[in-house]
Amino acid sequence: MPSVKANLIIALAIGALISSVLLAMEPLTDYAFLSLEWPGVTAAYLFWGAVGGSAFAGIAIFWVVNALTYGLGAFAILSVLKLLTQPKA
Repeated sequence: MPSVKANLIIALAIGALISSVLLAMEPLTDYAFLSLEWPGVTAAYLFWGAVGGSAFAGIAIFWVVNALTYGLGAFAILSVLKLLTQPKA
C-alpha cells in the first residue's frame, strides 16, 4: 500500500477531479447538484465580499473548497482501506 503522503496526494487528486466534474456539469446539463456542491457554494457566498464580488474568485473558492472536502473524504476512505489490508504481525 502507498504511504500516507502518497494517499494524501491521490485523495486530493480525486477531490480535484470530483470538484471539476461538478463545476463542468452545471452549465452542460442546466441542472445544479446543490446537495453535492453545498460546501463550495457556501464558502463562495461567505467570502464573496472579501474578494470584491469577482466571479472568477468565487468560482476558484468554490472549486478549492469542494476539492478539499471530497479529497479529505477520499483520504479517510484510503486510510481505512490501508488499515484493513495491512497484514497482521
